[in-house]
Amino acid sequence: MATHRLIAKVKNSKLLEKEEERRDLGFGTRITNDRGRLINSDGSFNARRVNVSFWAWLDIFHRLTVLSWPRFFGVVFLIYFVVNCFFSLLYMLLGVENLQGIQATDMVGQFWGAFFFSAQTLTTVGYGHVSPAGLTVSALSSFESLVGVLGFAIASGLVYGRFSRPIPKILFSRNAIFAPYLDINGWMFRMINESPTELVDIRVDVSMSRLETLPGGQRSRRYYPLKLERSQVNFFPLSWTIVHPIVEESPLYGATEESLAESDTEFLVYVRATEETFLQPVHARYSFRFEEIVWGAKFIPMFDSSTTEEIVSVDVQKVHDFEPRPLN
Repeated sequence: MATHRLIAKVKNSKLLEKEEERRDLGFGTRITNDRGRLINSDGSFNARRVNVSFWAWLDIFHRLTVLSWPRFFGVVFLIYFVVNCFFSLLYMLLGVENLQGIQATDMVGQFWGAFFFSAQTLTTVGYGHVSPAGLTVSALSSFESLVGVLGFAIASGLVYGRFSRPIPKILFSRNAIFAPYLDINGWMFRMINESPTELVDIRVDVSMSRLETLPGGQRSRRYYPLKLERSQVNFFPLSWTIVHPIVEESPLYGATEESLAESDTEFLVYVRATEETFLQPVHARYSFRFEEIVWGAKFIPMFDSSTTEEIVSVDVQKVHDFEPRPLN
């Protein structure tokens, strides 16, 4: 019985070792290009899906939700203009004489008269100086009113969805650094919450991705979680310097600038938190490539010592600042 238990323990140990070798964050191990990063500086993934179905690619609600505000209002205005042009052409096709109150005799004037009648009908404003006459035009204007009601209901839902979607505004330092830490060295970066909305229960996970040469000679990407000095805090009112102590068990132990460049090393950062206003979970992503690592430096304190107020003042733009410091 003891022998069987020992054999089972050895098998489980080997299975765990193989599982560790297969550790993957979702990017796969066959991404061996050394010309681009896995996560862009804005948090988006540096990947593109091809040959997707048209409806999956379209996904109008998602696109309108994540668009910037200027582009969103630009799209809304464009749709509003196109819909009014479409109905204006239909009114002209049925005969402008069926729209009582349009005085213009030329084609351009009639089009704009039909256009503004369409705008009044679509928005259900209805000033009344132009009115439809006849069953066909009246039916068309009734249908346009229905389109307008449904369209503005959808637009209102999109605006509410955009306002109610919490977006964390976490500013990361432009560089990560190798700095002296206690009596050893550490790899570290800094971040701060720029938004007036507070974040609570913040957790940070950092993984290192690098290319390694397998015994067969082929290159494969491997992922290693970095053990942090502190991976979770309850409150985030000030800046937070994330530190990975470089001890013997660290995958960065003995690393050099040349070895990080040769292995196309990238550090992947994932931040999870709860947004205090709506009590919704939020997340942020960032990455540092080997060329964005500074060796022998120390972050400069961000506190503003010139103020005399009884409040802690932090200069957000100093999140990037560091000074040279020799490594241990």
